[in-house]
Amino acid sequence: MATLDDVRAIALGFPGAVERVDGHRGGASWRTTGGPFAWQRGPSGRDLEQLAALGRDWPPGDVIGVRTDGQQVKEALLESFPDVFFTIPHFDGYPAVLVRLDAIDLEHLREVITDAWLLKVTKRVAGEWLAAHPPATG
Repeated sequence: MATLDDVRAIALGFPGAVERVDGHRGGASWRTTGGPFAWQRGPSGRDLEQLAALGRDWPPGDVIGVRTDGQQVKEALLESFPDVFFTIPHFDGYPAVLVRLDAIDLEHLREVITDAWLLKVTKRVAGEWLAAHPPATG
């Protein structure tokens, strides 16, 4: 189980990442000069109406949104980890998933936030960071 403090610590550990309070919803977002890569996301009234029409509910606990590398990655996360990741009609066609923090372990959270951050930095910054942080081999 992860927390918003875990999200904050992971996100702010990346070069160039800053935290801002979203003016629209009032939650935290983590971004680079290239845009947001993760953000706190609660349901809007419209979200709840649309989910109810689909026979679904917003999950309990804290939720964040994270960018994905396109629709295929989004669909793979949704299919592979249905208890962790979900989407809503508002995100149809948008390369992002919603993450249930009470259902994701810390290493998986670190992985999806890292992937999201890499999408929002320059190729040079991403390359330098990846060179300094090679993937662990098992």
